[in-house]
Amino acid sequence: MKSINNSQGDHDQLAFKHIESTLHEAKPMASTRASRFLAQQEKNPRAADHCNKDNEICGMEGKNASCCNNKCMELAYDKDNCGACKRKCVYTEVCCRGECVNLSYDKRHCGSCNNKCMPGGYCIYGMCDYA
Repeated sequence: MKSINNSQGDHDQLAFKHIESTLHEAKPMASTRASRFLAQQEKNPRAADHCNKDNEICGMEGKNASCCNNKCMELAYDKDNCGACKRKCVYTEVCCRGECVNLSYDKRHCGSCNNKCMPGGYCIYGMCDYA
């Protein structure tokens, strides 16, 4: 019985040496994947438009924007800079044409920006003349 146990131990050592030598000989595989840094576009789409209080730079982007905290912002529809830099609308309001409005009850912006109710009508729950 002792010889069987000894041969079993020799077999285990040989297997371990084989695995160990294979690990030392293995070379790291080259990545076939392209790096996300190498594949960048001309401009990062998530990066903010930077400016330095020069509104002409923001205007060149093709939108009606102003410089707020060194970033180009469209003041007409930005909830955090509505009509002016750092002018935030409250939770229940949105920014329409540079003015904070409640779409549920404003008859000039009923349900969405610039959706006017008929003269003499009213806006309730974002619907004109809701009965």
